[in-house]
Amino acid sequence: MGRIILRRLLQGIPTFFGITVISFLIMMAAPGDPITLITFTPRRDPASIESMRRSLGLDQPIVTQYLYWLVGNDWVQPTDANDAPHMRLGLLRGDLGNSIAYKQPVLKLIIERIPATLQLTFTALIIGYGTGILLGVLAAGYHKTWVDEIVRIITVLGNAVPAFWLGLILIIVFSTKLDILPAGGIRDITARGEQPLSDVILHMIMPVFVLSLGTIAFVSRFMRTELLEVLTQDYVRTARSKGLGDNLVWWKHAARNALIPVATFVGPAIGTLLSGAVIIEQVFDWPGMGRLVVNAVFQRDYPLVMGSIVIASALFILGIILSDIFYGLLDPRIRFR
Repeated sequence: MGRIILRRLLQGIPTFFGITVISFLIMMAAPGDPITLITFTPRRDPASIESMRRSLGLDQPIVTQYLYWLVGNDWVQPTDANDAPHMRLGLLRGDLGNSIAYKQPVLKLIIERIPATLQLTFTALIIGYGTGILLGVLAAGYHKTWVDEIVRIITVLGNAVPAFWLGLILIIVFSTKLDILPAGGIRDITARGEQPLSDVILHMIMPVFVLSLGTIAFVSRFMRTELLEVLTQDYVRTARSKGLGDNLVWWKHAARNALIPVATFVGPAIGTLLSGAVIIEQVFDWPGMGRLVVNAVFQRDYPLVMGSIVIASALFILGIILSDIFYGLLDPRIRFR
């Protein structure tokens, strides 16, 4: 298993750098730049503006800027003694640079925000997969009954309802009208001392529900389809003919084999939830990486945007590796090549 994980990690390296190249090109193609936003005043000296561009390396071609971000720009010397020295950074040295807007190290900003995002994302992943698998099993077990129809309605609504719209509706109903759930944030601003677990759960109910709804819809539909197909296989009929009980046949033979293709979507599900967390964090004022990235994009904070992409890409690749591991655990017959 260790060799398999190592092989997957090595295969993820070109994918990782490909993501950074595409993201960097898209970001640089967007109109505007951080210097224009920072120096939006007629009193600013044009010479100082140009000096700021040179100090941040923004006067260089796009390819050169990407290499600066990737391997560092220590070899670049100021053309004038009065110029500010170029900022030293380099992903391969573990330096994500300094945020242009926040004037702080990018890694420090991400470390401060990423626990809140992971708390939201992985809770939604666990609830989404757990609920989705259960609903899929129920829909297959009560095929062509009212239970099956209700599950199918849930899957349609989960895929059709926009997350931001549903989030706003929940805030209006449960926070404004009924006043039983907090409208946003991660903790009660009036509370002092350590945050109680009940307060954490109350703040997570609505964002986790909205974020996990799409996963519930996809997993339940996929699990239902796979389980109905597995139940028609010869080994299931053989197990029943041997006198095994329905529960044993369903959960040990049918459900386990139906879970094999479902497990392959754990990695993509992590990426989907991370991207969805950007919207959810804005709607529910959740202090995670999503809000940080949105603010960085509007401020053209290139180092912060790229640093966030690096972390999100690494999590996505790790999710793909987890999918492969789950695949092998659920079906020992599979041999990785």
